[in-house]
Amino acid sequence: MSAQLPVIDLHTHSNCSDGTQEPADVVRSAAAAGIDVLSLTDHDVIAGWMPAAQAAAEVGVSLVPGVELSTQSDGISVHILAYLLDPEHRELADLMTAVRAHRDTRMRRTVDLLSADGYPVGYDAILEHVGTGVTLGRPHVADALVRSGAFVDRNAVFEDLLHSRSRYYVRHWAPQASDAVQLIRAAGGVPIMAHPFAHARGRTVTETVIGDLVEAGLAGLEVHHRDHDAVAMQQAGALCARWGLIQTGSSDYHGTGKSNALAEFTTDPQQFDRILERGSGSALMGHQP
Repeated sequence: MSAQLPVIDLHTHSNCSDGTQEPADVVRSAAAAGIDVLSLTDHDVIAGWMPAAQAAAEVGVSLVPGVELSTQSDGISVHILAYLLDPEHRELADLMTAVRAHRDTRMRRTVDLLSADGYPVGYDAILEHVGTGVTLGRPHVADALVRSGAFVDRNAVFEDLLHSRSRYYVRHWAPQASDAVQLIRAAGGVPIMAHPFAHARGRTVTETVIGDLVEAGLAGLEVHHRDHDAVAMQQAGALCARWGLIQTGSSDYHGTGKSNALAEFTTDPQQFDRILERGSGSALMGHQP
């Protein structure tokens, strides 16, 4: 009888960005869900790595150092998951710092617009509920409005006020996707494009743009994701086959911030091995398989 294949979830978030759980609690929840290999990929910050690694060692989970970088191509948002990168690579670290600063400015502007129209939300009140160095974003504004009693949950806020067509939607600066991909590779990381055809989130890039990113060093696509319908998964899978890219599947777990469940989509172990072969900036943390 063959050994059971490991369960691998490579896209999760803690309260270091827009998740609702502490990094260690994300890992403990993953272990309870039967996950063997987990990546914590908070937006533009790696502050959760060490507490997550400590918990991973305790509960027997292998932790893949990761981050989700906010980038853009011709004004279209592109999220790049980076695995096994060097946390001390200065240029990449400076880039993430710059993105977080622009996200902070964006949130201040969003709060000002909402407050001017009478919505019960304030910048200082939001900060009282987040930790130091957290990547700030629209979910934190949504959480503040939920705490005020104005909305029942995050989804309701996004559907009414914070969607990309709303007058309260504020854009923020993000680096070119191709530049970010090249930086990730320079830092020894493995860049994978997150949910490339999640059309419900807004505009998505064309296959031509993805091809250009492959030339810049993009290593793979997140094929299996709840924001991909069957057609999107087929399209992403076909591109991976065409260009020899790594295919991943992930939950994009946010705790109670989204309905995504841990391990609802996972990555094939052979595809994960390809990530391990290419990553040189850092090593697996926590439990060593």
